[in-house]
Amino acid sequence: MDYQALSLPEKWILKGIPFIFCIGSLLHFCFDLSKGNLLIGLIAPVNQSVWEHLKMLPLPVIGWWALYYIVKGMAYGLDKDIWFTCTLIALVTSLITVPLLYYFYTQAFGIKLMWIDILIFLFTIAVGQSLALYCYRESVNIPAVWSIAAFIGLIVIFIIFTFAPPKIPLFLDHTTGQYGIPRSKTSINIFPENIIYSKKSILSRRLRQ
Repeated sequence: MDYQALSLPEKWILKGIPFIFCIGSLLHFCFDLSKGNLLIGLIAPVNQSVWEHLKMLPLPVIGWWALYYIVKGMAYGLDKDIWFTCTLIALVTSLITVPLLYYFYTQAFGIKLMWIDILIFLFTIAVGQSLALYCYRESVNIPAVWSIAAFIGLIVIFIIFTFAPPKIPLFLDHTTGQYGIPRSKTSINIFPENIIYSKKSILSRRLRQ
């Protein structure tokens, strides 16, 4: 494939590979850096399970594609059905490929290495974006509303399984033997600590009044 011969939207799709990889990698650390902020836990991994690591994909993938459509969609006459269908293809392809490759190499060879996990993450993003590019060039499409409904459905599933994960290996954090949010982080605050008042402080304010 001649990169120079690609249209600007097609180049944007491929440029998304390093962007999605970098943003997704940053999401890996966000929950711990936020000291267990519950809102952050809705979009970022809360433990080391394979399932939770899949949260590193939806926000960067959807964001990358949506950003271009919002900024350049009208200028380049992008078909919303085709564009968001390809977004869905990129996302679902990566979500499926990650666990398939992870379980293949860990179970077949009995090893688990961080650098291989990182390469798998990058590779699956490349596969997803490349397949999406092919589908874009072939004008594969379903109604945009279906694709958006699928995005919402996936996000809802991730949120539900953050709090109520099925007790199967896909959701197990093998470093702690726990599922879902670690017990050591059950005192999670939805809002930053500086805007949360304890019951004691509220009571003292009322007494002074």
